[in-house]
Amino acid sequence: MIARRLRRAAPLFALTALTLAAPAHPAPLAPAVLPAVPDAIEAPVALLVDVGSGQVLHARHPDARFMPASVTKVMTLFLAFELIEQRRLDPAQIFEMSPQIAREWRRKGSTMFLTQGERVSVDDLLLGIANVSANDGAAVLAEGQAGSLAAWTAQMNATARSIGMTGSYFSSPNGWPDQGRTFTTANDLATLARALVMRHPDKFGYYIGRAGLDYKGIAQVNHDPMIGRVPGADGIKTGFTNEAGFSYLGTARRNGQRLVLVLAGVENGRLRAKLAKSYIEWGFSAFDRKTLFANGAVVGSARVQDGETRGVPLKAAGPVAINLPRASNSALTATIRYEGPLRAPIKAGQEVALLEITAEGAAPARIPLYAAQDVAVAGPVDRVINAVAAVFS
Repeated sequence: MIARRLRRAAPLFALTALTLAAPAHPAPLAPAVLPAVPDAIEAPVALLVDVGSGQVLHARHPDARFMPASVTKVMTLFLAFELIEQRRLDPAQIFEMSPQIAREWRRKGSTMFLTQGERVSVDDLLLGIANVSANDGAAVLAEGQAGSLAAWTAQMNATARSIGMTGSYFSSPNGWPDQGRTFTTANDLATLARALVMRHPDKFGYYIGRAGLDYKGIAQVNHDPMIGRVPGADGIKTGFTNEAGFSYLGTARRNGQRLVLVLAGVENGRLRAKLAKSYIEWGFSAFDRKTLFANGAVVGSARVQDGETRGVPLKAAGPVAINLPRASNSALTATIRYEGPLRAPIKAGQEVALLEITAEGAAPARIPLYAAQDVAVAGPVDRVINAVAAVFS
């Protein structure tokens, strides 16, 4: 049974209100008391999240800082995708491996075998970074776009902060050991994965999750532990150094539901593969997924100030669902949160609010909500009509 209490959040200044306003972005991911995951104790850091709702299905030390090793390259890929959208980077661009980058990164660790003076397209660099963890490719991309590795990592850190990654810092484009200067958290990597998939689904589908890469006649395989082994798995990135141990940021999609998994500090690659499979299978099987609103349904509305209308209908980007432990009879409560009233003008598709769904025994689901229509600034007649309506409402 759903207790549909779609309450509007109070304005920020109403600090004593029971339902406080929240930013129109997913809140930091948090753990919940849920059925035990098989072998969970063998992962020092683990996090399993439903991408669509942001709901945490399992968490073990999700805010502990660790060195991400080559999982750092996911931040480089995300930044590149953002720059492509901003038309500041083009997959057809050609970058050259400079003498400095060649001295530092030629055939260092995982590689796509670039040589000094070699010209390579951004498209090939992204494929190499995503699928064979090319350290040289990440360095060539970084210098080619930003002019230097330092300038690129500055963009990485600014972009990370912009999407809510508050516990991370990157000092290289590829995660090579740097005495711990590069660090992250499981919560931050889950945030990054959600942004990667939701903001760039086409680029994610094209560049990430291939079985390997054949470049310059040299065939290499992707060492992702789930691709080709776990139904629905399609990436994202493994990592390993002696400092960091074995880490993984992975995802799988089944029946319209996508889960993202973070593992860190695992003892060896075989155990990492075992844990990845067990976590994902558990995530898809241990819960009943309850759909509350169909794709395209209006979830509620938000008040608008100085608009041609006094409110704006709100929709999610897709179906709205929550995962409940099997056989759970918990009542659900849904709350729309936003900094209100919203101010016109508002564009259709603009993210303006957050839908939080809670149930006893489950972590909350937090789904961004978007304006379902434009709301222009009120004209003189609209202001009069709105004022009269406010008196009688």
